[in-house]
Amino acid sequence: MDIVERVKAILLKPAETWPVIEREPTDIARIYKEYLLILAAIPAVASFIGLSLIGFGGFGMSFRVPLLAGLGNMIVSYVLSLVMVFVMALIANALAPTFGGEKNAINSLKLIAYGSTAALVGGIFSLLPMLSMLGLIAALYSIYLIYTGIPVLMKAPPGKAAGYTAVLVVCGIVAGVLLAAASSLFGGGGGMAPMMGQGSPNMSIKVPGAEISLDTAKLEEAARKMEEAGKRMEEAHAKGDTAAAGKAMSEMFGAALGGQGGKPFSPDELQKFVPQALGGMQRTELEARSDAAMGMNISSVSAKYQGSDSSIDVKLQDIGSVPALAMAMGAWAQSTVNRETAAEVERIFQRDGISFKEEYRKDGSRSEMSMLLANGIMLEFEGRNLDMDALRTAAARVDVKQLAGMKRAN
Repeated sequence: MDIVERVKAILLKPAETWPVIEREPTDIARIYKEYLLILAAIPAVASFIGLSLIGFGGFGMSFRVPLLAGLGNMIVSYVLSLVMVFVMALIANALAPTFGGEKNAINSLKLIAYGSTAALVGGIFSLLPMLSMLGLIAALYSIYLIYTGIPVLMKAPPGKAAGYTAVLVVCGIVAGVLLAAASSLFGGGGGMAPMMGQGSPNMSIKVPGAEISLDTAKLEEAARKMEEAGKRMEEAHAKGDTAAAGKAMSEMFGAALGGQGGKPFSPDELQKFVPQALGGMQRTELEARSDAAMGMNISSVSAKYQGSDSSIDVKLQDIGSVPALAMAMGAWAQSTVNRETAAEVERIFQRDGISFKEEYRKDGSRSEMSMLLANGIMLEFEGRNLDMDALRTAAARVDVKQLAGMKRAN
C-alpha cells in the first residue's frame, strides 16, 4: 500500500476508493502497521510540538506545557487513538445487523481506520493551537467518509447509512470520554488493550488496575430505538410537521445516549442541600437549573461561598438520570488510586457506599473533592486558598446521608 496515495484517494475520491478497499486482502496487524501507526502519530506529535515547543497564549501572555508532561500526553493520546479505532470497529461490527448490514470484523476495521483519515491528517493543525478549529472541520469530514463507506463495507442499505453513522458518532463520543477518563487515571504506567471474548456480547477496554465494559446488546437496542425514532422523524418531515420532527430527533439522540435512567431529581430538591454558609463563608451565588437536550433532562445546582481570602465552589449534579453521562463522568468511581508527589496528592477510594475523589496541593492553594452517591448524584467541592482538611470540614455541612437516601422515580 502506498500510504500517500491511499490518503489522497480516500480524501478526494471516497466513492471510488471504498470498493477498492473492500476488495483488498488484509488483516488487523497489517492495517495497523501500514496505516494507522503512521497516521495516528500526526495529531499526537503535532499537539506535542504545538503545546510544548511553540506554546499558545494571548493578551501578552504565553504558556507552554512542560516537556515531560507534553511527552506523556503525546504517548497517551497516541495509544488512545489506536485503541479508539479498535473499539469503534467492534461497535460498528456489532451494529451492522441492526441497520440491515452484514457483520465483518475486518471490513468494520477498514471502515473506521480509513474513515478516520481526515481526522488523523487534520491533526496537523494542532501545530498551532489557534488553528485547532480546522482540525475539528477535518474530523467532521471523517464522519462523511464513514457514511459513504458503510454501504460498501458493511453492506447496509444506503437509506440506513445515515442512521448507522449517527449511532456510531454518539457511541464514539461515549467511548471516547470513557477512554479519556481511563487514560487520565492510569496514564502513569502500563498500556491499554481492547479485548473481546469469544461469543461475549461485551467489549472490554483494560487499563492498569481497571476494566471498562461496553455492552453491545445495549448498543444494538439503542440503535434499534434510534432507527425507529428516525423513521418517525422522516414521516413527520414528509407531512411538514416540524414539531413532531423535532420531538423525534430528540428521541433519536436520547436513545443513542442510553435513554433516561429514571426521572431526574428536581433542582428544588437538590437546592435544599446547599446551605447558606459553608466553612465559615457566606453563600454569595446560587444557581439551580434543569436543562433538556437530545431527549435528556439534567438537573444541577451550583453555589459559591466567599471568605476574606478563600472561596469554595459547590456543585450538585444529578447524573444518574442519564446513563451515558453517569458512565462517562463517573468512570473514576470504580477505581482506587493513591498518588502523591512533592507538591500534590490524589486519592480515589470508597467508603460507606460512596465513591470519593480528592485532589489537593500541599501548600493549601487548591483543594478539590468529589463524591458520587449510589443514586447517581455527584457532589463537587473546589476550594481556593483552602487546605484539604478545611474543605472536608466544610463539605461535612452538607447532609450527604439524607441526599444519598433520595429515591428516584421511574
